[in-house]
Amino acid sequence: MVKVTDANLFFLAVWLSRAIAETPSTGTAPPRRIAVIGAGIGGASAAHFLRQHFGKSVKIDVYESEAVGGRLATTSISGQEYEMGGTTIHPLNLHMKEFVKMLGLKERLHPDNLLAVSDGEEFVFEESNWFIVNIIKLIWRYGLDFVRMKMWVESYQHRFMKIYRYQAHGYSFTTMDKLLHGLGGDEFVQMTKHSIDEALQKIGIGHRFMDEMITPIMRLNYGQSVNINAFVGMMSLVSAESALWTVEGGNKLVCSGLLYSAKANLIKGKVTSVESKQRPLRNGEVVTFYEVNYTAGPDSGYNMYDIVIVAAPLHSGKSEIRFHDLTQPIGGQYQPMVVTLVLGRLNTSYFGHRGPFRPTAITTTAQSGSFILGASVTPPVAPDARPPSPAPARVWKVLSPEPLGEERLSRLFPTGHGAMREARWLACPRYSPADVVPPFVLRDRLYHLSAAEWAASTMEMAAIAAKNVALLAHHRWFQRLDKIDPDALPQRLKTEL
Repeated sequence: MVKVTDANLFFLAVWLSRAIAETPSTGTAPPRRIAVIGAGIGGASAAHFLRQHFGKSVKIDVYESEAVGGRLATTSISGQEYEMGGTTIHPLNLHMKEFVKMLGLKERLHPDNLLAVSDGEEFVFEESNWFIVNIIKLIWRYGLDFVRMKMWVESYQHRFMKIYRYQAHGYSFTTMDKLLHGLGGDEFVQMTKHSIDEALQKIGIGHRFMDEMITPIMRLNYGQSVNINAFVGMMSLVSAESALWTVEGGNKLVCSGLLYSAKANLIKGKVTSVESKQRPLRNGEVVTFYEVNYTAGPDSGYNMYDIVIVAAPLHSGKSEIRFHDLTQPIGGQYQPMVVTLVLGRLNTSYFGHRGPFRPTAITTTAQSGSFILGASVTPPVAPDARPPSPAPARVWKVLSPEPLGEERLSRLFPTGHGAMREARWLACPRYSPADVVPPFVLRDRLYHLSAAEWAASTMEMAAIAAKNVALLAHHRWFQRLDKIDPDALPQRLKTEL
């Protein structure tokens, strides 16, 4: 007998959605043109889901001023490509798994790193190759805090998995608060209202475990402290698990593949403004369109759309898109993160370590005083890539809040280093429990996919938001309001099965 799981139901629903047309026979004509602003994983996913739900006739334009993939990017060192942006994907990220399968790409298991945590003077924790040794070390130093944390994460993760079932049945939400409420009621919503520090202390996590394990993970994933909200903190702890994977050849291939599969028209230009326009029809009816203005080098242009989906962060440091007649706030500040890939031999004495060195990933505590957040050995994206030369050197991915500079690089790699590549990202929102998560709906037929980032920023969260916004745009266009912000959702699903 086949065991029925959330993943089984999800992939069955994907197959059914391809076999059954989504567009209802309401007599309403489908939209002619839809614009998606941004070609990162959110925008590419949106193009895919829009094609899936609106059908073949609609024209989908995707605007991107930089490289397709956004914060998914690779760079070359010694003839090999390495990830410079988002790297690992969780085994339960079902949308990403479906994308890879649909596009004929391959999953590649990311090698498990041996972790060491530095407080600036020594490694306060160092992993072993032996699982049982690690458990003994964790219990010896932190008691049962690791077990408490693991159980807490899994309880929320299990409830979050319901989103795939809800989306498979076509349900959508106008805000992240309503989406989270549908998954776990008020308790889930409140996770964005208080910090991960408060949430874990409430279940009995001690200060030592918080300082030496939880804080370094938050610093490594988001460049921030345990003052970030509990929901994004939970997502960060999930991403620290084993059995993580990447896309062979680079995660950015998912973005270009989805755009090609969706037959989206890529416009290489920078969007400058989005403005609503009204036009009279021959029958006297007045319809509203959106005018998207953009620049492409020295040239400029504009196009008119029935629906616009913004799949790019909106704030003064990241985007300069002007929205006419839009008064509500739609963005905040983003956290800078510098990724530096260095071919060389890491100076372990910088972290206070003496003797043989085995770890392949190092995190730092907030008290360490280190100018880096962490560093790890990173593999090339190709499956059969040869190790860099000379043999003792490895490619290290170093994360820091600001550029390292030659003086700091020489402290990390005192015997010199080979090739070096740097990327400066505005990687994710600067989280605070006081944040007001913006809505997905900015105004009629104008949607903000990146609103989901203010709850948590991951590749899968962007794909979930893209599916939600595509469904939302579809249901609002065809007036299927029963599929939006549903009440008593678990009871509804029981009657539909």
